Amino acid sequence: MKRCSSIPTRARRAVTASLVALLAVLGLVACDAKKQKDTTPGNGNPPVETSKKAAPEPVKPEPAKVVDVNPFLQETWGTPHEIPPFDKIKMEHYMPAFEKGMKDQKAAIAKITSQKEAPSFENTIEPLEYSSESLDRVANVFFLIASADTNDEMQKIQKDITPILTRHSDDILLDAKLFERIRTLATARVNWAGTLEQRMVLDKHYKRFVRGGALLSAEDQKKLRAINEELANLSLKYNENLLAEVKRFELVLTTEAELDGLPESVRAAALAAGKARGKEGKWVFTLDKPSWIPFLQYSKRRDLREKLYKGYINKGDHNDDLDNKKLIAKVASLRVSQAKLLGFKNYADYALDIQMAKNSAGVYKLLDQLWKAALPNGKKEAAALQKMIDKEKPRFKLASWDWWYYAEKLRKEKYDLDEEAMRPYFQLENVINGVFGVSGKLYGLKFVEQKDYPKYNPEVRSFDVLGADGKLVGVLVADFHPRPGKRGGAWMGEYRQQKRKAGKNVEPIVTIVCNFTRPTPDTPALLSFEEVSTLFHEFGHALHGLLSDSTYPMVAGTNVPTDFVELPSQIMEHWASEPEVLKSFAKHWKTGEVIPVALVEKMTKSQLFNQGFETVEYLAASMLDMAWHTLTDPTELDAAAFEKKTLAKLGLIPEIISRYRSTYFSHVVGGYAAGYYSYIWAAVLDNDAFEAFREARNIFDPATAAKFRKLLASGHTQEPMELYKAFRGREPKIEPLLKQRGLK
Repeated sequence: MKRCSSIPTRARRAVTASLVALLAVLGLVACDAKKQKDTTPGNGNPPVETSKKAAPEPVKPEPAKVVDVNPFLQETWGTPHEIPPFDKIKMEHYMPAFEKGMKDQKAAIAKITSQKEAPSFENTIEPLEYSSESLDRVANVFFLIASADTNDEMQKIQKDITPILTRHSDDILLDAKLFERIRTLATARVNWAGTLEQRMVLDKHYKRFVRGGALLSAEDQKKLRAINEELANLSLKYNENLLAEVKRFELVLTTEAELDGLPESVRAAALAAGKARGKEGKWVFTLDKPSWIPFLQYSKRRDLREKLYKGYINKGDHNDDLDNKKLIAKVASLRVSQAKLLGFKNYADYALDIQMAKNSAGVYKLLDQLWKAALPNGKKEAAALQKMIDKEKPRFKLASWDWWYYAEKLRKEKYDLDEEAMRPYFQLENVINGVFGVSGKLYGLKFVEQKDYPKYNPEVRSFDVLGADGKLVGVLVADFHPRPGKRGGAWMGEYRQQKRKAGKNVEPIVTIVCNFTRPTPDTPALLSFEEVSTLFHEFGHALHGLLSDSTYPMVAGTNVPTDFVELPSQIMEHWASEPEVLKSFAKHWKTGEVIPVALVEKMTKSQLFNQGFETVEYLAASMLDMAWHTLTDPTELDAAAFEKKTLAKLGLIPEIISRYRSTYFSHVVGGYAAGYYSYIWAAVLDNDAFEAFREARNIFDPATAAKFRKLLASGHTQEPMELYKAFRGREPKIEPLLKQRGLK
């Protein structure tokens, strides 16, 4: 592939003396103007004694110091495509940059509100849309790195800046003059000839201010500010506790007997983990998914499976300084108070008011329908696993930490399919090329790796994303493996969103962050099929951001309702398991042999395997989320008792644990509060949407792909259901989802 030219960025640029002086005048850097008196003779000869003091040698001016300029305070970075100069950013740069960003935004808003002209979209909404540019510049970098590569110093900054940013946000949303201008525009919207996108931007801003408390009395606004700040601090503490829990837990094995049943690849990864953690020669298993799931699948040591699994499901539940039970109870209580202040019965109704679902009744209707179909399947699967156990000695009752082990045995027995045997065909590099290939066939995209781009960690990889015409679409930053300081799971983010300003398009800089199986000294990174699906999933989010074609940040890319944002990600997972696609990237890492047809057929036949378990554990978590957020009394509850009562009421069997428990349910403490149902809601959409490709008898059908790309490019310029109907010609049907999950 042709490599695009790029500007080297590793060498630190020199700062001219004139710029240093200017920055010193502005108070942005300190300028050392002190001179030291030189009393040493300068000609090398002995001093001559005279009756008068000898004139001192002229003091030579000190060379100008190269000042460490804060990159966030520079107008441009001079990097390829203005990628953040990670190699130049230091911890001490963040706080001044945050302060400058907030100051700039307040100045921009003061300029809006001090106008004498009547409000218009051009003099109010447009400048508001771009008012946070310098703040976004630092915030996007800081918070993305804080999730992917944090340290103690960064966590301290996060703790300090979180309440400050919360107050700053409240100051804007509760600015009466600014809101009055927005309300004037919203009231006159019926007779306004703005574009469809402008109308959506105006509507979203108006709702954002109302939901932020703009219509409340001064006294209630004060209460809301206090709630918002406390929620922000609680959320930060909750997630800090989780990160610390994952760091401190280790299952350290020292003998071969303890490794009974584990494949060589799992042993090698554990040995490498031991070395990385300073335990040379020992096998270390952690709470990172690539570590604990294979152990549960293959370890014959039931006692050790129990120990590792309980380490996972008891995160944040140890009645110590990392315990999250009181934190989640306090969060739920505050959210009840927050919702009631804003005129809603409960927090779920507040959160869902701007989602596709609209209210909790719509969510429960879908979840109840699926629960009634999934729970019997889960019970049947549990009975099948118990039957296997009953053939062994000694017999015992199936427990949750046994499920993965016996499910893997049953999978092999029923389909002659061993998940570990598939790993050699899923080398990470090949899977990356596979998802690139799918994106190329669907949307004409090309990906060119750029190894000299700045990066926040040596493991990070960067790619220029080019359209079919060879022009830059955006930049993809990828980070694939777990390490200390990186939170678990996988996610997509944006260092820079796509937008247009002054008629010029600003290309997005998108990142995907994962925690995939690491390479070992003897093998490359070999993924499980679940990890393959995760890569395709996150790449779907990335495409949503990369292919955005909007003018205003408020509606660009992934700035859509939560229960719509998972459609682009989940539909990509369908291509990962298609035989045509598997043949393009699933190649044995040693021999290069394409995955055998027989193995692909086994995978296809086993797609419904264990779906009862997977659906039940997911739905249980969704129901638990809704239970916390449909509370109407702000009394703080006993979290453990509330969770137990909620799941018992559902009839959840003890052999299946809710996918997330209250003490490590970071989704609902963050942006998915009353929103974890979104994955299954979007599953209705993605299964129905993929049917469109099947109906065209070509999973890469150009016409269907073009229509879906338009949906991706549209962001939130229209209501999601209208976008979906424009793509599909009708509203989605639930039948494809039920079929895909074996629930029909």
